[in-house]
Amino acid sequence: MATYERKSPNVLLHSLCCRILQKSEAAEVFPQFQYAIRVVGSNFAPTVERDEFLVAEKIKKELVRQERERDAALFAELHRKLQSQGILHQRWAILYLLLGLAENPRRPTDKGFSSSTLFTQALAALPHSTPLEPTSTATSTSRPSSLPLAPPSNLPHSGSSCGRSGFHSITPQPSQGPTPTPESIYPGQIHPTPTDASHGLPRYGSLWSQGLIKTTSSTSCSHRQNSNQNVVHPDGITGDGEVSEFALVRDLIFVFQGIDGRCVHLDSAGKTYCVNSKTIVPSPLRGAVARLSELGWLHNRLRKFTEHRRLDSSTGLMCQSFCVALHQELKEYYRLLSVLRSQLQVEEDQGITVGHEEQLSMRRLLVWTYEPRLRLKTLAALVDHCQGCKGGALATAIHAYTLTGDPLMKRLSCRILSHVASPLHALLVHWITEGELDDPCQEFFVAANPAVRPERLWHDKYSLRKPMIPSFISTEQARQVLSIGKSINFLHHVCGDRTLETKSKNMLEEVGISSSNDGDWLLSAERVRSTYECTAKHLLHILSSRYQILEHLGALRRYLLLGQGDFIRHLMDLLKPELLRPATSLYQHDLTGILETAVRATNAQFDSTDILRRVDVRLFEVSEGDTGWDVFSLEYHVNGPIATVFTEESMKLYRRAFHFLWHAKRTEHALTDIWTNQMCNGRLLHSLPELFGVLHQCNILAAEMIHFVHQMQYYITFEVLECSWASLLHAVHQAGDLDHILAAHHDFLDAVISRCLLEKESWAMLTQLRTIFDQIVAFQGTQKALHQTALSELHRRLEYHRLVELRPEQPFFTLGLDPTTSSTGFQSQILLGRPFTKSLACCSGFHNVCQR
Repeated sequence: MATYERKSPNVLLHSLCCRILQKSEAAEVFPQFQYAIRVVGSNFAPTVERDEFLVAEKIKKELVRQERERDAALFAELHRKLQSQGILHQRWAILYLLLGLAENPRRPTDKGFSSSTLFTQALAALPHSTPLEPTSTATSTSRPSSLPLAPPSNLPHSGSSCGRSGFHSITPQPSQGPTPTPESIYPGQIHPTPTDASHGLPRYGSLWSQGLIKTTSSTSCSHRQNSNQNVVHPDGITGDGEVSEFALVRDLIFVFQGIDGRCVHLDSAGKTYCVNSKTIVPSPLRGAVARLSELGWLHNRLRKFTEHRRLDSSTGLMCQSFCVALHQELKEYYRLLSVLRSQLQVEEDQGITVGHEEQLSMRRLLVWTYEPRLRLKTLAALVDHCQGCKGGALATAIHAYTLTGDPLMKRLSCRILSHVASPLHALLVHWITEGELDDPCQEFFVAANPAVRPERLWHDKYSLRKPMIPSFISTEQARQVLSIGKSINFLHHVCGDRTLETKSKNMLEEVGISSSNDGDWLLSAERVRSTYECTAKHLLHILSSRYQILEHLGALRRYLLLGQGDFIRHLMDLLKPELLRPATSLYQHDLTGILETAVRATNAQFDSTDILRRVDVRLFEVSEGDTGWDVFSLEYHVNGPIATVFTEESMKLYRRAFHFLWHAKRTEHALTDIWTNQMCNGRLLHSLPELFGVLHQCNILAAEMIHFVHQMQYYITFEVLECSWASLLHAVHQAGDLDHILAAHHDFLDAVISRCLLEKESWAMLTQLRTIFDQIVAFQGTQKALHQTALSELHRRLEYHRLVELRPEQPFFTLGLDPTTSSTGFQSQILLGRPFTKSLACCSGFHNVCQR
């Protein structure tokens, strides 16, 4: 010992052993010294809650119960003064020691009996036949007390009585009292109390006051001398040839660990434990063995599940955490078995006979294992319920067991869920702070598709795995979590903005979310909502300020939905000669030049350069017989972040709407020409009385067409476009994130397409409407031909009258006219001519379509 540093714990402990045993030689106290090191190095945790107030209240209640009210008041005053001084830092331990000494029943002792005498007896009673070598000391002290025990055949009967830790063997306890309780093994849990009449269980106390482990004092000798009952032989056979209860209890302790005993073993099917058929066991004991052996089967069930899943890395981190949680529960279970085995070893060493009041009997074993059996049953049911589950589905399955009224099951399930949800919490925090997913086993409820292009990042790259959404996370919260990560990735990879990393991360930490926050296994709804609002607000600010999303929406409304009236009118006037030509003779660069001319001549020139640069001409695929009106369209080019809002699908809808509105505008333009021709040629043709009826019918038909087109234009402009546009602007200004803007834009396009009769359900009505447009255009051509023929006739008549006035006596043939032709002949020629036939057919066709 000279090699040790002076004042080291080993030197002090060795000196204490020499002082107690009153021996000076190091070799004489070496076994006791090694055992003391083992006791000091044990890792037993306190079995009570460190609550100073609770211990003080118990002391005062005990004093009041003993009718010592003055002492209780004096104790309260002294305790108050002790708290105010702050000299002692472990006041609860001192109070607990005093309470334990007060609760420890007094026993008659010899004069001069002291704790040092008792400790001396305890150390002297240690077996000297199995001294611990220095090399084995570290091993024994580092071995956890929760490891399974060895089979009964491998245990020497003369071994140490300390069980696994040997700590309780040196604890001074009375020779009488009930056996240890589950309360000491599972602290902080609900246990049966003396008032529980339904169970009839005895009152439990702590390890210190209820005689958990018996010391090797003189009481063991009295047990051996006063035993007049059936002595238990080493092989477990009593005097009458039956297997003793002691042997069955010993076997059951090993069965609890999944190890077959001498009399109790697992059947060939591996489903139940049963007593050997050749063994003589009383019927009551057989029933108790059957009930108790259920613990072994439950233990095997849990061990098989944990060993299989812990070796399989493909199950994911959450399943691994589930196995770790089950292993932690089994460690608590092993602590109980260690105490039971230590108690049984003490009984065997002291020679406690069968039927003795301190024996660890079947009945007491049932009481001890009542709560552990409930725990293992719950865990086994949980394992069966979670078969094949992983990730969020596993958390959902475990969370279902927390929704129970049983407090024991609820606490156990919550404890398991806290372990399982730890990886989920880590993934969640990493996703909403960094926008990154490290989920190789696909456990998280957010899925990523790395093959998606950046321009489709928002729409297709990230999605929700609905089966993986835990039941304690609502669908709205899951959507917010998805939106947070998508926004971060959209800012990084599409917008090229990383200001959120420095600006918004401080805001995230203010609401309690950071990568170092691992205290809570689940983020609160308030934290998720705050982070969602912060990220979404920053993204919308970038889109509105840097990429002018509202200005692009207005440009599409003005150019593709014909909202810029002066520009559309002037463009149509300039394009009319070109669009009347066959579609095959059109060139895009010519139309683009006309478009630029229309922009410079109207208010469209005041738009931003970026917007005007995106407006272009597009020609559809040409079919046989198409004119320029059939293939012409305006195009608005989108790229970058705004392409997320104006997707290719939405641009197709804009082109469909433009094609319909462009034809409606062309029809209105044609009716304007019809009315202009009627007003210009009406008075000139008034001198032809043969045309009064025809011109009147043309005027009526044109008025009906104008009225119809104006009503339709009013409906499209005000009822469809303006109302939908107002709703879109309101939704955009009220949007909380980019998804809300996309939804509002999608609703806007759906409203325009459906109300303009462009959807499949309105295809028949749209066909009739296009037929009306075609009839109006055909009527324009027919009226133009009629007016041309009538004006030619009028010119010939005026020429005839002029010649007649100049030469009244000259015959017709000298004037170059057919003498058989008269004014009535002109009328019949006009009435039977081709233009009038077209006019009647157009009128009939328009009325038929309108009637349908």
